[in-house]
Amino acid sequence: MLPTHHKTATINGQEVFYREAGPEGAPVVVLLHGFPSSSHMFRQLIPALADRYHVIATDHIGYGESSMPKVDEFDYTFDNLAGMTAGLLDHLGIKRFSIYVHDYGAPIGWRLAMNPSFEVSAIISQSGNAYMEGFAEPFWNDLFAYASAPGPDSEPGARAKFSAETTRWQYENGATDKSLVSPDNWHHDQVLLDRPGNDEVQLALFRDYPTNIEGYPQLQDYFRKSQVPLLAVWGERDEIFGPDGARTFTRDLPDAEVHLLPAGHFALETHLDSISGYIHGFLGRVLV
Repeated sequence: MLPTHHKTATINGQEVFYREAGPEGAPVVVLLHGFPSSSHMFRQLIPALADRYHVIATDHIGYGESSMPKVDEFDYTFDNLAGMTAGLLDHLGIKRFSIYVHDYGAPIGWRLAMNPSFEVSAIISQSGNAYMEGFAEPFWNDLFAYASAPGPDSEPGARAKFSAETTRWQYENGATDKSLVSPDNWHHDQVLLDRPGNDEVQLALFRDYPTNIEGYPQLQDYFRKSQVPLLAVWGERDEIFGPDGARTFTRDLPDAEVHLLPAGHFALETHLDSISGYIHGFLGRVLV
């Protein structure tokens, strides 16, 4: 197994943590994590891909081992999170790469893909939505209610999304064999979510989430015009981003490859071999 290096770079005054593995000069794959996790969610996928690819997995600002400035010191928007990732890639001299997006990683990855400074050669989406199809109820009801009308009536429902109970549920929902999902995952994430001030970070991003949906028409136009190769490998039992989110990519990308697995939101925990196999086959075909 190839080693994974754990590094930090200073980007716009903030410390950005990232994991790096694989041969220099190999095609680059950037892994973008979702809520409420960090690059820790890719700890097993990184060595599975690093035999053929140069893999970078970063922690977004406010997550994992990256800086967590207070909300009055950093404007927590998806534009700014994407900007920090772009800054890291510039720092590393990376201009051409594929992306693997999960959950929050999707709107960050979409911004990178549409950034003319970069060339995204392929996309792998695992529960990374780009259409209104796929937003599963009831999970999103409280979040949309809070985003549309932040206040004392809607905030408790939003705060429940980063409770210990919900964090565990995110990992276990849809998993046919929950014994395959290590409790280390939700314990790790919850310790970071419970840091003083992190609740305000999460609420700020919940409030900003509608900007991602507002950008869907531009994103879908990008899909139609670019015909970027895309693999959707998705947990068909995901109760956060349902399988329609995977199927709908073919509306604008007729050649998109879609695979639904008997898994939930964190499908890497239970179906690592299947997902890494699909990725190797897909990238082996499209990166020519």
